[in-house]
Amino acid sequence: MNENPTKNDPGEDMAEADFATLWEESIEVPEEGHLIHGVVIKILKEYVAVDINRKSEGMLPISDLPPEELEGLKPGDLIDVIAERYDGQLGFVLLSRTKVLKLRVWDDLQKAFDEGTPVEGVLVAKVKGGYTVDIGVRTFLPGSQVDLRPVKDTENVVGLKGKFTILKFSRKKANVVVSRRAWLEKEREGLRAGLLDHIKEGDVVEARVKNITDYGAFMDLGGLDGLMHITDMSYGKVTHPSEVFKVGDTLNVTVIRFDREKGRISLGLKQMKADPWVEIAARYPEGTRCKGRVTNTTKYGAFVELEVGVEGLLHVSEMSWGKRLKDPSEVMKVEDVIEVVVLKIESENRKISLGYRQLLPNPWDELRALHPEGSTVDGVVKNITDFGVFVDVGGDIDGLIHISDLSWNQRVKHPSEVVKKGDKVTARVIKVDRDNQKFSLGLKQMSSDPWSELESRIHKGDTITGKVARIADFGLFVEVGNGFEGLVHISELSREKVESAASFCHEGDEVTAVVLGLDRANKKISLSIKAHQDEAERKSIESYMHKSNREPEGLTALGEALRAKLKITGE
Repeated sequence: MNENPTKNDPGEDMAEADFATLWEESIEVPEEGHLIHGVVIKILKEYVAVDINRKSEGMLPISDLPPEELEGLKPGDLIDVIAERYDGQLGFVLLSRTKVLKLRVWDDLQKAFDEGTPVEGVLVAKVKGGYTVDIGVRTFLPGSQVDLRPVKDTENVVGLKGKFTILKFSRKKANVVVSRRAWLEKEREGLRAGLLDHIKEGDVVEARVKNITDYGAFMDLGGLDGLMHITDMSYGKVTHPSEVFKVGDTLNVTVIRFDREKGRISLGLKQMKADPWVEIAARYPEGTRCKGRVTNTTKYGAFVELEVGVEGLLHVSEMSWGKRLKDPSEVMKVEDVIEVVVLKIESENRKISLGYRQLLPNPWDELRALHPEGSTVDGVVKNITDFGVFVDVGGDIDGLIHISDLSWNQRVKHPSEVVKKGDKVTARVIKVDRDNQKFSLGLKQMSSDPWSELESRIHKGDTITGKVARIADFGLFVEVGNGFEGLVHISELSREKVESAASFCHEGDEVTAVVLGLDRANKKISLSIKAHQDEAERKSIESYMHKSNREPEGLTALGEALRAKLKITGE
Protein backbone atom coordinates (compact mmCIF):
# COMPACT_ATOMS: atom_id res chain seq x y z
CA MET A 1 0.00 0.00 0.00
CA ASN A 2 1.17 3.54 -0.78
CA GLU A 3 2.20 5.28 2.45
CA ASN A 4 1.43 8.71 1.06
CA PRO A 5 -1.73 8.47 -1.01
CA THR A 6 -1.86 12.25 -1.70
CA LYS A 7 1.45 12.23 -3.47
CA ASN A 8 1.49 10.93 -7.01
CA ASP A 9 3.89 8.36 -8.10
CA PRO A 10 6.61 9.85 -10.37
CA GLY A 11 5.50 7.47 -13.01
CA GLU A 12 1.98 8.84 -12.77
CA ASP A 13 3.22 12.47 -13.15
CA MET A 14 5.06 11.51 -16.28
CA ALA A 15 1.95 9.84 -17.63
CA GLU A 16 -0.16 12.99 -17.06
CA ALA A 17 2.36 15.18 -18.87
CA ASP A 18 2.43 12.83 -21.81
CA PHE A 19 -1.35 12.84 -21.89
CA ALA A 20 -1.50 16.64 -21.99
CA THR A 21 0.98 16.70 -24.84
CA LEU A 22 -0.99 14.11 -26.75
CA TRP A 23 -4.20 16.09 -26.16
CA GLU A 24 -2.68 19.34 -27.36
CA GLU A 25 -1.40 17.64 -30.48
CA SER A 26 -4.77 16.03 -31.06
CA ILE A 27 -6.67 19.38 -31.11
CA GLU A 28 -4.58 20.70 -34.03
CA VAL A 29 -3.57 24.07 -32.58
CA PRO A 30 -3.22 26.53 -35.55
CA GLU A 31 0.06 28.26 -36.21
CA GLU A 32 0.44 31.57 -34.36
CA GLY A 33 -0.41 34.55 -36.61
CA HIS A 34 -2.37 32.37 -39.00
CA LEU A 35 -5.54 33.93 -40.50
CA ILE A 36 -8.62 31.87 -39.81
CA HIS A 37 -12.10 32.17 -41.34
CA GLY A 38 -14.30 31.45 -38.32
CA VAL A 39 -17.96 31.35 -37.37
CA VAL A 40 -19.45 32.91 -34.23
CA ILE A 41 -20.78 30.18 -31.90
CA LYS A 42 -21.77 32.13 -28.84
CA ILE A 43 -21.27 35.57 -27.26
CA LEU A 44 -20.16 35.24 -23.65
CA LYS A 45 -19.52 37.85 -20.97
CA GLU A 46 -15.83 38.40 -21.76
CA TYR A 47 -15.31 36.34 -24.90
CA VAL A 48 -16.88 35.43 -28.20
CA ALA A 49 -16.70 31.69 -28.88
CA VAL A 50 -15.62 31.09 -32.46
CA ASP A 51 -15.60 27.87 -34.47
CA ILE A 52 -12.13 27.81 -36.04
CA ASN A 53 -12.64 24.39 -37.68
CA ARG A 54 -10.51 22.69 -35.09
CA LYS A 55 -11.29 20.22 -32.28
CA SER A 56 -11.01 23.08 -29.85
CA GLU A 57 -12.96 26.31 -30.02
CA GLY A 58 -11.29 29.66 -30.29
CA MET A 59 -11.97 32.46 -27.85
CA LEU A 60 -11.97 36.09 -29.03
CA PRO A 61 -11.81 38.68 -26.20
CA ILE A 62 -14.68 41.15 -26.49
CA SER A 63 -12.21 43.96 -25.66
CA ASP A 64 -10.42 43.11 -28.92
CA LEU A 65 -13.50 43.83 -31.01
CA PRO A 66 -14.25 47.34 -32.31
CA PRO A 67 -17.51 48.60 -30.74
CA GLU A 68 -19.13 49.01 -34.15
CA GLU A 69 -18.45 45.30 -34.95
CA LEU A 70 -19.57 44.02 -31.56
CA GLU A 71 -22.90 45.77 -31.94
CA GLY A 72 -25.22 43.46 -33.85
CA LEU A 73 -22.82 40.48 -33.79
CA LYS A 74 -24.72 37.17 -33.43
CA PRO A 75 -24.12 33.39 -33.64
CA GLY A 76 -23.59 32.17 -37.18
CA ASP A 77 -21.87 35.37 -38.36
CA LEU A 78 -18.66 34.84 -40.31
CA ILE A 79 -15.61 36.49 -38.78
CA ASP A 80 -11.93 36.49 -39.69
CA VAL A 81 -9.50 36.16 -36.80
CA ILE A 82 -5.85 35.43 -36.17
CA ALA A 83 -4.61 32.73 -33.78
CA GLU A 84 -2.60 34.26 -30.98
CA ARG A 85 -1.68 31.19 -28.89
CA TYR A 86 -3.14 28.09 -27.22
CA ASP A 87 -4.01 28.56 -23.56
CA GLY A 88 -3.55 25.04 -22.08
CA GLN A 89 -4.83 26.08 -18.68
CA LEU A 90 -8.12 27.33 -20.12
CA GLY A 91 -8.17 24.79 -22.86
CA PHE A 92 -8.82 27.00 -25.90
CA VAL A 93 -7.06 28.95 -28.64
CA LEU A 94 -6.85 32.70 -27.94
CA LEU A 95 -7.86 34.77 -31.02
CA SER A 96 -7.33 38.41 -32.18
CA ARG A 97 -9.60 40.57 -34.35
CA THR A 98 -7.45 43.73 -34.07
CA LYS A 99 -4.54 42.09 -35.85
CA VAL A 100 -6.81 41.12 -38.71
CA LEU A 101 -7.98 44.72 -39.09
CA LYS A 102 -4.41 46.01 -38.95
CA LEU A 103 -3.39 43.43 -41.50
CA ARG A 104 -6.13 44.59 -43.83
CA VAL A 105 -5.19 48.25 -43.25
CA TRP A 106 -1.65 47.57 -44.35
CA ASP A 107 -2.95 45.67 -47.36
CA ASP A 108 -5.18 48.62 -48.27
CA LEU A 109 -2.33 51.08 -47.78
CA GLN A 110 -0.02 48.98 -49.94
CA LYS A 111 -2.64 48.99 -52.68
CA ALA A 112 -3.21 52.73 -52.36
CA PHE A 113 0.52 53.38 -52.54
CA ASP A 114 0.96 51.14 -55.58
CA GLU A 115 -2.00 52.67 -57.42
CA GLY A 116 -1.46 56.27 -56.26
CA THR A 117 -4.97 56.60 -54.83
CA PRO A 118 -5.66 58.83 -51.80
CA VAL A 119 -6.62 57.57 -48.33
CA GLU A 120 -8.88 59.12 -45.70
CA GLY A 121 -7.27 60.39 -42.52
CA VAL A 122 -7.24 62.95 -39.75
CA LEU A 123 -4.44 65.13 -38.30
CA VAL A 124 -4.17 64.11 -34.67
CA ALA A 125 -1.10 65.88 -33.28
CA LYS A 126 1.69 68.38 -33.94
CA VAL A 127 5.17 66.88 -33.88
CA LYS A 128 8.63 68.12 -34.74
CA GLY A 129 8.78 69.00 -38.42
CA GLY A 130 5.14 68.23 -39.12
CA TYR A 131 2.10 66.29 -37.89
CA THR A 132 0.90 62.82 -37.02
CA VAL A 133 -1.95 61.60 -39.24
CA ASP A 134 -4.20 58.62 -38.50
CA ILE A 135 -5.05 56.75 -41.70
CA GLY A 136 -5.65 53.45 -39.91
CA VAL A 137 -2.06 53.50 -38.78
CA ARG A 138 -0.06 56.43 -37.48
CA THR A 139 1.82 58.22 -40.29
CA PHE A 140 3.97 61.33 -40.65
CA LEU A 141 2.85 64.47 -42.50
CA PRO A 142 5.67 67.01 -43.18
CA GLY A 143 4.75 70.61 -42.35
CA SER A 144 5.28 71.68 -45.96
CA GLN A 145 2.71 69.14 -47.16
CA VAL A 146 -0.27 70.38 -45.12
CA ASP A 147 -1.76 72.80 -47.64
CA LEU A 148 -1.20 74.49 -50.99
CA ARG A 149 0.17 77.53 -49.17
CA PRO A 150 2.27 77.73 -46.00
CA VAL A 151 0.17 77.40 -42.86
CA LYS A 152 0.81 80.09 -40.23
CA ASP A 153 -1.65 78.99 -37.55
CA THR A 154 -0.49 75.40 -36.98
CA GLU A 155 -2.73 74.75 -33.98
CA ASN A 156 -5.91 75.16 -36.02
CA VAL A 157 -4.76 72.38 -38.38
CA VAL A 158 -5.00 69.67 -35.70
CA GLY A 159 -8.29 67.78 -36.10
CA LEU A 160 -8.48 68.46 -39.83
CA LYS A 161 -10.02 65.58 -41.77
CA GLY A 162 -9.42 64.90 -45.44
CA LYS A 163 -7.65 62.87 -48.08
CA PHE A 164 -3.92 62.20 -48.20
CA THR A 165 -1.54 60.84 -50.82
CA ILE A 166 1.05 58.28 -49.64
CA LEU A 167 4.52 59.56 -50.53
CA LYS A 168 6.65 56.84 -48.87
CA PHE A 169 5.62 53.34 -47.72
CA SER A 170 7.56 50.67 -45.85
CA ARG A 171 5.42 47.85 -44.43
CA LYS A 172 8.42 46.10 -42.98
CA LYS A 173 9.55 49.17 -41.01
CA ALA A 174 5.96 50.34 -40.42
CA ASN A 175 6.98 53.71 -41.84
CA VAL A 176 4.51 55.80 -43.90
CA VAL A 177 4.83 59.44 -45.06
CA VAL A 178 1.73 61.18 -46.44
CA SER A 179 0.89 64.49 -48.14
CA ARG A 180 -2.31 66.47 -48.06
CA ARG A 181 -0.86 69.03 -50.45
CA ALA A 182 -0.25 66.42 -53.18
CA TRP A 183 -3.90 65.38 -53.08
CA LEU A 184 -5.11 69.01 -53.04
CA GLU A 185 -2.96 69.81 -56.07
CA LYS A 186 -4.33 66.84 -57.97
CA GLU A 187 -7.90 67.68 -56.98
CA ARG A 188 -7.27 71.31 -57.82
CA GLU A 189 -6.02 70.49 -61.30
CA GLY A 190 -9.15 68.52 -62.04
CA LEU A 191 -11.43 71.25 -60.80
CA ARG A 192 -9.29 73.92 -62.43
CA ALA A 193 -9.68 72.34 -65.85
CA GLY A 194 -13.44 72.34 -65.46
CA LEU A 195 -13.57 75.92 -64.21
CA LEU A 196 -11.34 77.25 -66.96
CA ASP A 197 -13.71 75.84 -69.53
CA HIS A 198 -16.88 77.31 -68.09
CA ILE A 199 -16.18 80.35 -65.91
CA LYS A 200 -16.58 83.83 -67.44
CA GLU A 201 -16.71 87.48 -66.36
CA GLY A 202 -19.97 88.39 -64.70
CA ASP A 203 -20.55 84.92 -63.25
CA VAL A 204 -21.65 84.57 -59.64
CA VAL A 205 -19.58 81.84 -57.97
CA GLU A 206 -19.20 80.40 -54.51
CA ALA A 207 -15.82 81.07 -52.93
CA ARG A 208 -14.10 80.29 -49.62
CA VAL A 209 -11.77 82.77 -47.96
CA LYS A 210 -8.30 81.17 -47.81
CA ASN A 211 -6.04 84.01 -46.78
CA ILE A 212 -6.39 87.67 -45.80
CA THR A 213 -3.80 90.39 -46.47
CA ASP A 214 -3.77 94.15 -45.94
CA TYR A 215 -4.74 94.77 -49.56
CA GLY A 216 -7.32 92.02 -50.10
CA ALA A 217 -8.27 88.37 -49.70
CA PHE A 218 -7.42 85.20 -51.62
CA MET A 219 -10.42 83.01 -52.23
CA ASP A 220 -10.74 79.37 -53.33
CA LEU A 221 -13.29 78.79 -56.06
CA GLY A 222 -12.79 75.03 -55.93
CA GLY A 223 -9.70 74.50 -58.05
CA LEU A 224 -8.87 78.10 -58.82
CA ASP A 225 -7.80 80.92 -56.55
CA GLY A 226 -9.16 84.41 -57.03
CA LEU A 227 -8.16 87.73 -55.49
CA MET A 228 -10.66 90.17 -54.08
CA HIS A 229 -9.08 93.60 -53.70
CA ILE A 230 -10.07 95.64 -50.67
CA THR A 231 -11.73 98.24 -52.94
CA ASP A 232 -14.10 95.58 -54.30
CA MET A 233 -15.39 94.43 -50.92
CA SER A 234 -17.85 97.21 -50.22
CA TYR A 235 -19.09 100.47 -51.70
CA GLY A 236 -18.36 101.88 -48.26
CA LYS A 237 -14.96 102.47 -46.72
CA VAL A 238 -13.06 99.34 -45.62
CA THR A 239 -9.92 99.90 -43.54
CA HIS A 240 -8.90 96.22 -43.47
CA PRO A 241 -10.40 93.11 -45.15
CA SER A 242 -10.83 91.47 -41.73
CA GLU A 243 -13.67 93.94 -41.13
CA VAL A 244 -15.69 92.18 -43.85
CA PHE A 245 -14.95 88.47 -43.36
CA LYS A 246 -12.57 85.92 -41.85
CA VAL A 247 -10.63 82.90 -43.12
CA GLY A 248 -12.97 79.99 -43.82
CA ASP A 249 -16.01 82.10 -44.69
CA THR A 250 -17.92 80.92 -47.76
CA LEU A 251 -19.89 83.44 -49.80
CA ASN A 252 -21.15 84.26 -53.27
CA VAL A 253 -19.03 86.69 -55.27
CA THR A 254 -18.91 88.13 -58.79
CA VAL A 255 -16.15 87.42 -61.34
CA ILE A 256 -14.99 90.91 -62.30
CA ARG A 257 -12.04 90.06 -64.55
CA PHE A 258 -10.71 86.74 -65.84
CA ASP A 259 -7.35 86.23 -67.58
CA ARG A 260 -7.86 82.79 -69.07
CA GLU A 261 -4.24 82.39 -70.22
CA LYS A 262 -2.71 83.22 -66.84
CA GLY A 263 -5.59 81.77 -64.86
CA ARG A 264 -5.98 84.97 -62.83
CA ILE A 265 -9.37 85.87 -61.47
CA SER A 266 -10.46 89.15 -59.86
CA LEU A 267 -13.50 88.86 -57.61
CA GLY A 268 -15.91 91.38 -56.16
CA LEU A 269 -18.38 91.34 -53.29
CA LYS A 270 -19.80 94.83 -53.66
CA GLN A 271 -20.77 94.02 -57.26
CA MET A 272 -23.40 91.69 -55.83
CA LYS A 273 -25.36 94.84 -54.96
CA ALA A 274 -26.48 97.83 -57.01
CA ASP A 275 -24.04 100.74 -57.23
CA PRO A 276 -25.38 103.39 -54.81
CA TRP A 277 -24.03 106.17 -57.07
CA VAL A 278 -26.43 105.20 -59.87
CA GLU A 279 -29.21 107.81 -59.99
CA ILE A 280 -27.66 109.53 -56.97
CA ALA A 281 -28.86 112.93 -58.19
CA ALA A 282 -32.45 111.70 -58.16
CA ARG A 283 -32.17 110.55 -54.55
CA TYR A 284 -30.29 113.63 -53.34
CA PRO A 285 -31.26 116.64 -55.49
CA GLU A 286 -29.45 119.89 -54.71
CA GLY A 287 -30.99 121.59 -51.69
CA THR A 288 -32.01 118.31 -50.04
CA ARG A 289 -31.70 118.22 -46.26
CA CYS A 290 -30.54 114.84 -44.98
CA LYS A 291 -28.77 113.21 -42.06
CA GLY A 292 -25.34 111.61 -42.23
CA ARG A 293 -22.59 110.14 -40.08
CA VAL A 294 -19.20 111.88 -39.79
CA THR A 295 -16.58 109.30 -40.87
CA ASN A 296 -13.45 111.45 -40.90
CA THR A 297 -12.26 115.01 -40.27
CA THR A 298 -9.33 116.79 -41.89
CA LYS A 299 -7.96 120.33 -41.83
CA TYR A 300 -10.05 121.22 -44.90
CA GLY A 301 -13.34 119.63 -43.88
CA ALA A 302 -15.27 116.54 -42.82
CA PHE A 303 -16.48 113.47 -44.72
CA VAL A 304 -20.10 112.56 -44.07
CA GLU A 305 -21.62 109.18 -45.00
CA LEU A 306 -25.17 109.61 -46.30
CA GLU A 307 -25.62 105.87 -46.95
CA VAL A 308 -23.31 102.87 -47.34
CA GLY A 309 -20.93 103.69 -50.19
CA VAL A 310 -21.98 107.34 -50.50
CA GLU A 311 -19.85 109.98 -48.78
CA GLY A 312 -19.94 113.72 -49.25
CA LEU A 313 -17.44 116.42 -48.34
CA LEU A 314 -18.45 119.13 -45.93
CA HIS A 315 -15.82 121.81 -46.56
CA VAL A 316 -14.63 123.84 -43.60
CA SER A 317 -15.88 127.01 -45.31
CA GLU A 318 -19.42 125.59 -45.26
CA MET A 319 -19.45 124.90 -41.52
CA SER A 320 -19.82 128.42 -40.16
CA TRP A 321 -21.10 131.79 -41.41
CA GLY A 322 -18.74 133.76 -39.26
CA LYS A 323 -15.14 133.09 -38.34
CA ARG A 324 -13.07 130.69 -40.40
CA LEU A 325 -12.57 127.48 -38.44
CA LYS A 326 -9.01 126.28 -37.97
CA ASP A 327 -10.12 122.67 -37.45
CA PRO A 328 -13.51 121.05 -38.23
CA SER A 329 -13.27 119.13 -34.95
CA GLU A 330 -14.24 122.40 -33.24
CA VAL A 331 -17.76 121.82 -34.57
CA MET A 332 -18.13 118.03 -34.99
CA LYS A 333 -16.46 114.71 -34.17
CA VAL A 334 -16.16 111.35 -35.94
CA GLU A 335 -19.31 109.23 -35.53
CA ASP A 336 -21.49 112.31 -34.92
CA VAL A 337 -24.82 112.17 -36.76
CA ILE A 338 -25.53 115.60 -38.25
CA GLU A 339 -27.99 117.20 -40.62
CA VAL A 340 -26.57 118.69 -43.82
CA VAL A 341 -27.71 120.24 -47.09
CA VAL A 342 -26.71 118.88 -50.52
CA LEU A 343 -25.04 121.78 -52.36
CA LYS A 344 -23.68 120.07 -55.49
CA ILE A 345 -23.44 116.58 -56.99
CA GLU A 346 -20.85 115.33 -59.50
CA SER A 347 -22.09 111.82 -60.30
CA GLU A 348 -19.30 111.09 -62.79
CA ASN A 349 -16.59 111.90 -60.24
CA ARG A 350 -18.56 110.43 -57.31
CA LYS A 351 -18.43 113.71 -55.41
CA ILE A 352 -21.05 115.41 -53.27
CA SER A 353 -20.57 118.87 -51.74
CA LEU A 354 -22.42 119.38 -48.49
CA GLY A 355 -23.31 122.40 -46.36
CA TYR A 356 -23.87 122.77 -42.63
CA ARG A 357 -24.07 126.51 -42.05
CA GLN A 358 -27.08 126.73 -44.40
CA LEU A 359 -29.17 125.23 -41.61
CA LEU A 360 -28.04 127.92 -39.17
CA PRO A 361 -29.26 131.54 -38.94
CA ASN A 362 -27.30 133.68 -41.41
CA PRO A 363 -25.49 136.43 -39.47
CA TRP A 364 -24.91 138.33 -42.72
CA ASP A 365 -28.60 139.20 -42.87
CA GLU A 366 -28.41 140.60 -39.37
CA LEU A 367 -25.15 142.42 -40.15
CA ARG A 368 -26.67 144.13 -43.18
CA ALA A 369 -29.63 145.26 -41.10
CA LEU A 370 -27.44 146.57 -38.26
CA HIS A 371 -24.80 148.19 -40.46
CA PRO A 372 -26.22 149.35 -43.79
CA GLU A 373 -23.84 150.65 -46.43
CA GLY A 374 -22.86 154.26 -45.75
CA SER A 375 -23.29 154.00 -41.96
CA THR A 376 -20.42 154.27 -39.49
CA VAL A 377 -19.21 151.64 -37.06
CA ASP A 378 -16.90 151.68 -34.06
CA GLY A 379 -14.49 148.82 -33.60
CA VAL A 380 -11.11 147.61 -32.45
CA VAL A 381 -8.21 146.64 -34.73
CA LYS A 382 -8.08 142.87 -34.35
CA ASN A 383 -5.45 141.89 -36.89
CA ILE A 384 -3.13 143.56 -39.40
CA THR A 385 -2.03 141.98 -42.68
CA ASP A 386 -0.08 143.21 -45.70
CA PHE A 387 -3.31 143.96 -47.57
CA GLY A 388 -5.37 145.57 -44.83
CA VAL A 389 -6.78 145.70 -41.31
CA PHE A 390 -9.44 143.46 -39.72
CA VAL A 391 -11.72 145.29 -37.31
CA ASP A 392 -13.87 143.65 -34.65
CA VAL A 393 -17.22 145.45 -34.63
CA GLY A 394 -18.93 142.93 -32.33
CA GLY A 395 -20.47 139.61 -33.35
CA ASP A 396 -18.89 136.83 -35.39
CA ILE A 397 -18.05 138.84 -38.52
CA ASP A 398 -15.03 141.13 -38.74
CA GLY A 399 -14.82 144.08 -41.11
CA LEU A 400 -11.88 144.64 -43.46
CA ILE A 401 -10.29 148.01 -44.15
CA HIS A 402 -8.27 147.54 -47.31
CA ILE A 403 -4.90 149.24 -47.44
CA SER A 404 -6.21 151.47 -50.22
CA ASP A 405 -9.00 152.75 -47.93
CA LEU A 406 -6.74 153.87 -45.07
CA SER A 407 -5.76 157.33 -46.42
CA TRP A 408 -6.74 159.61 -49.27
CA ASN A 409 -3.33 161.04 -49.98
CA GLN A 410 -0.78 159.18 -47.85
CA ARG A 411 1.22 156.58 -49.75
CA VAL A 412 0.77 153.61 -47.33
CA LYS A 413 3.29 150.81 -47.77
CA HIS A 414 1.96 148.80 -44.82
CA PRO A 415 -1.21 149.26 -42.74
CA SER A 416 0.86 149.37 -39.56
CA GLU A 417 2.00 152.88 -40.64
CA VAL A 418 -1.55 154.13 -40.00
CA VAL A 419 -3.01 151.95 -37.20
CA LYS A 420 -1.82 149.47 -34.57
CA LYS A 421 -3.38 146.30 -33.22
CA GLY A 422 -5.80 147.20 -30.41
CA ASP A 423 -6.50 150.73 -31.73
CA LYS A 424 -10.10 151.94 -31.54
CA VAL A 425 -11.29 153.21 -34.90
CA THR A 426 -14.44 154.63 -36.46
CA ALA A 427 -14.97 153.59 -40.05
CA ARG A 428 -17.48 153.91 -42.85
CA VAL A 429 -19.37 150.83 -44.07
CA ILE A 430 -18.52 150.58 -47.76
CA LYS A 431 -20.19 147.27 -48.65
CA VAL A 432 -21.90 144.26 -47.04
CA ASP A 433 -21.64 141.45 -49.61
CA ARG A 434 -23.82 138.59 -48.30
CA ASP A 435 -23.12 136.20 -51.19
CA ASN A 436 -19.33 136.58 -51.16
CA GLN A 437 -19.21 137.19 -47.40
CA LYS A 438 -17.27 140.43 -47.50
CA PHE A 439 -17.71 143.23 -44.98
CA SER A 440 -15.76 146.19 -46.37
CA LEU A 441 -14.96 149.26 -44.25
CA GLY A 442 -13.14 152.50 -45.00
CA LEU A 443 -11.13 154.78 -42.75
CA LYS A 444 -10.41 157.51 -45.28
CA GLN A 445 -14.11 157.69 -46.15
CA MET A 446 -14.74 159.33 -42.77
CA SER A 447 -13.51 162.59 -44.38
CA SER A 448 -14.16 164.15 -47.80
CA ASP A 449 -11.88 163.32 -50.67
CA PRO A 450 -9.28 166.15 -50.87
CA TRP A 451 -8.70 165.25 -54.50
CA SER A 452 -11.98 166.92 -55.43
CA GLU A 453 -10.74 170.21 -53.93
CA LEU A 454 -7.43 169.74 -55.71
CA GLU A 455 -9.13 169.25 -59.09
CA SER A 456 -11.11 172.45 -58.56
CA ARG A 457 -7.90 174.36 -57.91
CA ILE A 458 -5.41 172.82 -60.33
CA HIS A 459 -5.97 171.99 -63.97
CA LYS A 460 -3.94 170.58 -66.78
CA GLY A 461 -1.66 173.30 -68.26
CA ASP A 462 -1.56 175.36 -65.08
CA THR A 463 1.74 176.65 -63.81
CA ILE A 464 2.39 176.01 -60.12
CA THR A 465 5.20 176.73 -57.71
CA GLY A 466 6.12 174.43 -54.85
CA LYS A 467 8.94 173.09 -52.71
CA VAL A 468 10.86 169.91 -53.52
CA ALA A 469 9.64 167.37 -50.95
CA ARG A 470 11.65 164.35 -52.03
CA ILE A 471 14.28 163.43 -54.59
CA ALA A 472 14.38 160.02 -56.28
CA ASP A 473 16.57 158.54 -59.00
CA PHE A 474 13.74 158.96 -61.50
CA GLY A 475 12.70 162.54 -60.58
CA LEU A 476 11.48 165.11 -58.05
CA PHE A 477 8.35 165.12 -55.85
CA VAL A 478 6.95 168.65 -55.47
CA GLU A 479 4.38 169.77 -52.88
CA VAL A 480 1.18 170.99 -54.52
CA GLY A 481 -1.02 171.43 -51.40
CA ASN A 482 -3.47 169.39 -49.28
CA GLY A 483 -0.79 166.78 -48.70
CA PHE A 484 -0.50 165.91 -52.38
CA GLU A 485 2.74 165.71 -54.31
CA GLY A 486 3.38 166.02 -58.01
CA LEU A 487 6.13 164.15 -59.85
CA VAL A 488 8.59 165.83 -62.17
CA HIS A 489 10.13 162.95 -64.07
CA ILE A 490 13.86 163.24 -64.76
CA SER A 491 13.05 163.60 -68.45
CA GLU A 492 10.94 166.71 -67.65
CA LEU A 493 13.57 168.54 -65.61
CA SER A 494 15.36 170.34 -68.43
CA ARG A 495 15.86 170.49 -72.18
CA GLU A 496 19.39 169.49 -71.45
CA LYS A 497 20.10 165.88 -70.46
CA VAL A 498 20.11 165.47 -66.67
CA GLU A 499 22.12 162.52 -65.34
CA SER A 500 20.79 162.70 -61.78
CA ALA A 501 17.81 164.50 -60.24
CA ALA A 502 19.91 165.16 -57.12
CA SER A 503 22.35 167.20 -59.19
CA PHE A 504 19.53 169.39 -60.52
CA CYS A 505 18.31 170.75 -57.17
CA HIS A 506 17.97 169.99 -53.44
CA GLU A 507 15.11 169.15 -51.08
CA GLY A 508 13.41 172.38 -49.97
CA ASP A 509 14.24 174.23 -53.19
CA GLU A 510 11.35 176.07 -54.75
CA VAL A 511 10.59 175.16 -58.36
CA THR A 512 8.00 176.19 -60.91
CA ALA A 513 6.46 173.62 -63.23
CA VAL A 514 3.58 173.08 -65.63
CA VAL A 515 0.81 170.55 -64.81
CA LEU A 516 0.91 167.87 -67.50
CA GLY A 517 -1.98 165.78 -66.13
CA LEU A 518 -4.04 164.62 -63.12
CA ASP A 519 -4.87 160.89 -62.63
CA ARG A 520 -7.75 160.75 -60.13
CA ALA A 521 -7.93 156.92 -60.04
CA ASN A 522 -4.26 156.51 -59.12
CA LYS A 523 -3.95 159.84 -57.32
CA LYS A 524 -1.04 160.96 -59.51
CA ILE A 525 -0.04 164.45 -60.65
CA SER A 526 2.48 164.83 -63.48
CA LEU A 527 4.58 168.04 -63.63
CA SER A 528 7.22 169.42 -66.02
CA ILE A 529 9.89 172.05 -65.28
CA LYS A 530 11.08 171.75 -68.86
CA ALA A 531 7.63 172.74 -70.15
CA HIS A 532 7.67 175.81 -67.88
CA GLN A 533 11.06 176.84 -69.28
CA ASP A 534 9.74 176.39 -72.82
CA GLU A 535 6.67 178.45 -71.96
CA ALA A 536 8.78 181.22 -70.43
CA GLU A 537 11.01 181.33 -73.50
CA ARG A 538 7.98 181.34 -75.80
CA LYS A 539 6.51 184.29 -73.95
CA SER A 540 9.83 186.19 -74.16
CA ILE A 541 9.97 185.70 -77.91
CA GLU A 542 6.34 186.64 -78.26
CA SER A 543 6.92 189.82 -76.25
CA TYR A 544 9.86 190.77 -78.36
CA MET A 545 7.95 190.22 -81.57
CA HIS A 546 5.15 192.39 -80.27
CA LYS A 547 7.39 195.39 -79.58
CA SER A 548 8.86 195.42 -83.09
CA ASN A 549 6.58 195.39 -86.10
CA ARG A 550 9.55 195.11 -88.48
CA GLU A 551 12.87 193.50 -88.31
CA PRO A 552 15.96 195.77 -88.36
CA GLU A 553 18.54 195.18 -91.02
CA GLY A 554 21.15 192.77 -89.88
CA LEU A 555 18.62 190.93 -87.65
CA THR A 556 16.89 189.01 -90.41
CA ALA A 557 18.70 185.79 -89.53
CA LEU A 558 17.79 186.21 -85.86
CA GLY A 559 14.17 186.88 -86.79
CA GLU A 560 14.01 183.72 -88.84
CA ALA A 561 15.45 181.71 -85.97
CA LEU A 562 12.85 183.13 -83.58
CA ARG A 563 10.04 182.34 -85.99
CA ALA A 564 11.29 178.79 -86.32
CA LYS A 565 11.38 178.50 -82.53
CA LEU A 566 7.83 179.76 -82.22
CA LYS A 567 6.68 177.30 -84.85
CA ILE A 568 8.29 174.40 -82.97
CA THR A 569 6.60 175.44 -79.73
CA GLY A 570 3.22 175.50 -81.45
CA GLU A 571 2.68 179.23 -81.96
